[in-house]
Order: sequence, then C-alpha cells, then structure tokens
Amino acid sequence: MDMPQLPDCITLTRDNGLAIVTLARGSYGGGMNPLSAEAMAGLRDVARWLKTDIETHCIILTGARVFSIGADLKDKNMQTHNLDALTQRQQLLLGPDMCAAWEALEQVTICAMERYAIGGALALAVSCDWRVASDDCDIRLPEVPLGINMSWQANPRITVLVGPSRAKQLVILGENIGAKIAADWGLVDVVTPSGGTLSAAQELAQKVLALPPLPVRMSKQAINAQANALNHLSSFMDREQYALLTGSDDNKAAVRAVMGKSKNK
Repeated sequence: MDMPQLPDCITLTRDNGLAIVTLARGSYGGGMNPLSAEAMAGLRDVARWLKTDIETHCIILTGARVFSIGADLKDKNMQTHNLDALTQRQQLLLGPDMCAAWEALEQVTICAMERYAIGGALALAVSCDWRVASDDCDIRLPEVPLGINMSWQANPRITVLVGPSRAKQLVILGENIGAKIAADWGLVDVVTPSGGTLSAAQELAQKVLALPPLPVRMSKQAINAQANALNHLSSFMDREQYALLTGSDDNKAAVRAVMGKSKNK
C-alpha cells in the first residue's frame, strides 16, 4: 500500500520504529487546531497506511502547540444538516472512520494532549491506547449542552475506560474535568507540566520499542477484542442520532446561547 498524499496540516515522521503524527493547522481556529474535514481525512488515511507498516512499532499522535479543540464547525465541509439523508449519512462517516482507523492499529498508540482535548479531539484520543495530558489541559465533551449527541462511536470507548457513572458525567454534563480528574478516572495515563506531553509520550514509546514487537501487537489485539467486543453494537446508530439532532431547535438555541455569551465577554 502506497503512502497517501497527506494534507499540509498533517505531518508524519518515522525513526527507529517510532512514528509521530502531528496535526498542525497554523492560525486556523485561533491556533487551537480544530479538526477540519481535510485534517480528519488525513488522520484517517495516515492511520490506515501505518497499519501496513511493519517497521513502525509505536505511534504518537499529537498537535503543534496544542492538541485540538475538536471539530471545526466553521468548515463548510463539516456542515451536513442541509444535505439529503443519504449524502449526509455518508459524509458523517468521516469522524467514526477516522477514530476506527486509529483504534484498528496493531502498534501501540499514544496521544499527547497539550492544552485542549475537546469534543471530537477527545473522541480521537480515546481511540488510542494511552493518553498523556498537560496539567492545564481542557478535557470536555460539549456536545450534549450544544443540543447534539456525542457521536463518532466514542461513548463505549469512554465507558470502557472510566465506567458508566463517570462516562455519564463526562458525556452529559459537558464540563471540563481537567487532567488530574481525568487521570484519577483512568481517562488519562500520564499528566505532565505544560509543554511536556510529547517528551513524556516519547519516553513511554521507548519502553514499548524496547520490547519484542510481535507479542506487543498480539497482546494489544487480545485486550482490545475483549474490551471492545460490544462497542459497535452499542454505538452504530450514533450517526443517525447526530443527523436527527444537528440543526434541531435545541441545537440552534444552544449554539445561539453560547455565541451570545462569547460576544458579551
């Protein structure tokens, strides 16, 4: 399988068994790395290619300066509520396909979350094996307060990590739980001072790279098969739920309220 042509906002470096994938959207979204449709397709495609790469044994996913504030709602290619039902349903595959591609990797994956891991960015992060967060990281899921559901098949992945009660707090309340609570809950594996996530992820990766790669892959696959056995069954309709809710009266009212608060600050 040939390496895909990646968009400028996605970079891939590989060295001595370690691959680092970086999301870098420059000044877009105030420099907070929102996930555009182009970026998500690039992240999906690079994960699919890395799955075929037997020379890479550990993969770090990170962002330039910050990780990500989630889906770029200003990207017209992310706006689907005015499409016909079949086109909308197809376009809404992008998020879950991106997350599924990262979850399907046999190599150990580490997400380095600097400053922001919000909404879709957190959905992507929980598709990885381990998460490293800066101590000032904003970790939250704002979807339900915005009148939509948490989709991208993230709910069961979150529930496996933190349990049903805490998953409900994170998903329903939409509050920033921060890195410390996220670590106490099991959502985050390592907390670092601001600016230290990539270095900590690299230290963790070196521990993986020191091990025989084949049993590492086999062990990850076995653990995921057990932990994720019912994930698709419990979340395969979340695209339809999102299609129902996006552009609804509740969604519009919630977005207006948020925009009004932002203007009044």
